[in-house]
Amino acid sequence: MTGTNRVGLVLQPRDLKLLRELNTLRVIDREQAKLVGPFGSTTRANTRLLALTQQQLLTRHAVGTVAGGHKYLYALTVHGARRVDVRYRGLPWTRDALLAGSAGLEHQLRVNAVYLLLTYTAIQLPNVRVTKWRAFTEPLSSTDRLIPDGYLELEGPIGRRAFFLEVDRGTESRRTWVTKTQAYLRFAMSGAFTTQFGRSQFGVLVIAPSARRVHSLRAAVTGVTTKLFWFASFEVLQAGMFWTPCWWRPTGTERHSLIPPS
Repeated sequence: MTGTNRVGLVLQPRDLKLLRELNTLRVIDREQAKLVGPFGSTTRANTRLLALTQQQLLTRHAVGTVAGGHKYLYALTVHGARRVDVRYRGLPWTRDALLAGSAGLEHQLRVNAVYLLLTYTAIQLPNVRVTKWRAFTEPLSSTDRLIPDGYLELEGPIGRRAFFLEVDRGTESRRTWVTKTQAYLRFAMSGAFTTQFGRSQFGVLVIAPSARRVHSLRAAVTGVTTKLFWFASFEVLQAGMFWTPCWWRPTGTERHSLIPPS
C-alpha cells in the first residue's frame, strides 16, 4: 500500500512499515530506522527521516550522546499515528531530555535493540521465529505494579514458548528485584497468565549490562524461585549469540539454550 501525504509526499511501503513499528518501539534512532526500512545507506535514511519529519508524520528530538556528540531520535506524531491507524501514545521524551542523562530513553532504545535483534537481523534460526511481540503501558494485574519491558512468543522445534522480557539497567536494588520476582511468581501461580495470554506457562528473559550484574541478579532471584528466569548479558546478545547456550538459570554452573536441540 502506498499513499500521498497532504502536501504531496508519496509514502512508500517502507515508510508505512516504519510508522507502524514506531507504535511498538515508541522512539527510534537513525541506525535502528536503517534496520526497519531497510535503508541501504546512512544518506538515504537521513533523507527519508527528514522528509517524514517535514511532513509531520514523525517528530524528532536532538539528544546528546555519551561520546559528547548529538543525534536525533524520532517518534510518531498524532498525524503519523492516524496515517497508519494506531493510537497516539504521546511523546516518549520531555523537551529537555538529554539521552546521556535520560534513563528512560536509554532504556527504551535497549529494549528496541532486543526487538530488532530478533525480528530484523540475520541471527534468526531457520526453524525458529518470533510469532508475537507485545509492549506494555500498564501493569499485568491490578494487584501488582509489574510492567514488563516486553512479551514474546517463539515458535521452534519443541513448540511455542512464551517469555516476558526485562532489560536491566543495573540501577534497581536487590529488594526491587526480589519484589519483581515475587510478582512474576504470583502471576504464574494465579492462573492469570493463562487467562490473559492463552498459554500454559512462561519464562522471564533478563538481559543485564554485564556478566557481573547477571550473577548479582541470579543471587537475588534464587532466594524466591529457581524457575522461570533466564539471564544473559547484553554484550553477548550483541555478538549474535541469542540462540546459543549463553543463558544462565537462577542456579547451576552451566549455561543453556532457549531452544534445545530437536
